[in-house]
Amino acid sequence: MSICWSSADCGWAVTWPPRTPATPGFPQGVCCARVVPVTLGPTQPPVRGPLDAARLAEVSTLTPDLAFELLPEAPSTNEVAAERARAGAHEGLVVVADHQVAGRGRLDRVWQTPPGTAVTFSLLLRPTVPPASWPWLPLLVGHNVAKALTSLGYDARVKWPNDVLLDGDRKVSGILVERVETPTGPAAIVGVGINVSTTADELPVATATSLAISAPGAPDRTQVLLQVVAAIREGYDVWQAGGEQGTARLATSYRSHCATLGREVRVELPGGGELLGRATDIDDDGRLVVETPDGPERVGAGDVIHVRATDA
Repeated sequence: MSICWSSADCGWAVTWPPRTPATPGFPQGVCCARVVPVTLGPTQPPVRGPLDAARLAEVSTLTPDLAFELLPEAPSTNEVAAERARAGAHEGLVVVADHQVAGRGRLDRVWQTPPGTAVTFSLLLRPTVPPASWPWLPLLVGHNVAKALTSLGYDARVKWPNDVLLDGDRKVSGILVERVETPTGPAAIVGVGINVSTTADELPVATATSLAISAPGAPDRTQVLLQVVAAIREGYDVWQAGGEQGTARLATSYRSHCATLGREVRVELPGGGELLGRATDIDDDGRLVVETPDGPERVGAGDVIHVRATDA
């Protein structure tokens, strides 16, 4: 993993250490670092400092096939990563914004956070799995973000397809995966935003939360970034190497950690339609199966709302 700090104001960029080709036979991008969770006391104020480039550099030699480009500020990390992909950037580029000012979520929603409160990054991937397996990538990302947060001590679950929830149904992380056509073939831009030290009065909606709200103290953003990127890359590498069996294993693991299955749901469909019913399964294509009064419906895209008994 190389660390690149660049500034749009002065036009300089420094990468350390120099990038080297992947070692033959060594899985590309597998992180061997053991990142130790940090727990802060309940009396400590939220951490609002910049991401720690020096800490990222400390683990860079263990992950030579991840390249971090750290931007002080960016409108959208997905847009920057897409530009890099079209210009020939290699798989494993991670564009990180210390402050993202115009982030985008699924269904064209805006993701905005106060400076120093969130982790916002985009990972460039170039999947070689069959096209039929691509729909599983957004689910894979959400699943592994939840696993990373669980390893940091949080009870994280996934709402289909990839919203990460804490404390029941409160959203802590949003994910947007976009396909980009490049001269060397299609690429996937994996955008992730995680509320870290955001306070309750800074959240845009009552159904959102942050890591600091969920547990006393504020986690270190750099720690969260490293843990989450490593988890996504590890899960992605296993999925890539496993072929059809890899997708089957992913599906089994995802189903066991999906907070949506077994719930009464309302699904707001693209175009204005709506489904009401019970979420019963995730099919082999990653679609949500909803049992409605008229029979089962398979949902490939839509906004899922978990319906409480009092709302039914």
